[in-house]
Amino acid sequence: MGESLNIRRLKAGQADFDQQLKVMLAWESVSDKAVNQRVDQILQQVREQGDAAVVELTNRFDATSASTMADLELSQARLQQALEAITPEQRTALETAAQRVRDYHEKQLATSWQYEEADGTLLGQQVTAMDRVGIYVPGGKAAYPSSVLMNAMPAKVAGVDEIIMVVPTPQGVINEMVLAAAAIAGVTRVFTIGGAQAVAALAYGTETVPAVDKIVGPGNIYVATAKRAVFGLVGIDMIAGPSEILVICDGETDPDWVAMDLFSQAEHDEDAQPILIATSGDYIDQVEASIAKLLPTMERHDIIAASMMNRALLIEVADLDEAAQISNRIAPEHLELSVADPTAMLPKIRHAGAIFMGRYTAEALGDYCAGPNHVLPTSGTARFSSPLGVYDFQKRSSLIMFSAEGASEMGKVASVLARGEGLTAHARSAEYRILDKG
Repeated sequence: MGESLNIRRLKAGQADFDQQLKVMLAWESVSDKAVNQRVDQILQQVREQGDAAVVELTNRFDATSASTMADLELSQARLQQALEAITPEQRTALETAAQRVRDYHEKQLATSWQYEEADGTLLGQQVTAMDRVGIYVPGGKAAYPSSVLMNAMPAKVAGVDEIIMVVPTPQGVINEMVLAAAAIAGVTRVFTIGGAQAVAALAYGTETVPAVDKIVGPGNIYVATAKRAVFGLVGIDMIAGPSEILVICDGETDPDWVAMDLFSQAEHDEDAQPILIATSGDYIDQVEASIAKLLPTMERHDIIAASMMNRALLIEVADLDEAAQISNRIAPEHLELSVADPTAMLPKIRHAGAIFMGRYTAEALGDYCAGPNHVLPTSGTARFSSPLGVYDFQKRSSLIMFSAEGASEMGKVASVLARGEGLTAHARSAEYRILDKG
């Protein structure tokens, strides 16, 4: 027996389609005043009191009983112990995923370059890795070893010397697979702290936690708000909203598969957004029937049901061209092209975090072991953002070395421009290098 949900259906041709779509896509990820205020207090406390504040806040929010920061740091030996404690099957799965993530990200490595002009002037770009980065990994019930790999491996490939991981352990609950993943990924130090206080410790540094150059990784509203607040002092990856999946289907994929693909994101949390765009109303009916049939079998039934009822969308379109247009407007985090010829459709897709091509490519594979990163832009930010990658942990410095002749010729150009801006010291600095050919 199935379970019927009232899921919102739209037709691309209906008069109020644009307005309805806009309403359904609206997601305000900006925290409310109370959250901002609380986070500012926590940041200030950690900045002023260092370790003492981190210990006090961790004990208060995570119901732990640490006396000093030493109680909140895990040794490399403890990480190795976790690696040996998990089942051989789990270890193999983590190692296989880690290798695939490493192989993929090695292709992203940018290298330094330079060129010489005819007069001997040299120009170029030097690419260097950041010194130290922090990765935030959700802990407690929502433990994600895959998140450790996806955040740490690109940093490792980039050549970052130190990777500092923070993971909350509410009530002292430690996930062994998360620690095993940290061992495999080569994380340098691990602190069992979370929330805004962990972000503050990474951003400002304390007596024990070293200050980092960039903070990456997902967290709750307090973590996201704290990341936004410290941005500028440190780099951040993004402010992530709830997970999203958009499946474009030509009506030929098994409707059970599509229903389960929608569930795979809906089960993250009640605010996750699953969307199906299909070229046939009959096919959407079939997927709805599959949803009703499969929902009672799901372990995270209540979360999925809430996500499907509040945020899911079933959209009927005239053809795949129209589907591509609507998809580009949504700019989804995960896009499945569940169609006969996904390669032909690819040039029409302009905005998506990750594109899963073909009926066999479940988005879930990308979450764990495909190789590309699962840290992706949400809430339409794929219009201007990219997946987390090696490039997020590398910086570029411009290289400029003028020959005497080059300095003389360009000095004349700089002189004219600088005087045009009224900056005579600039002009004279350049003019000193102009060769006297008399």
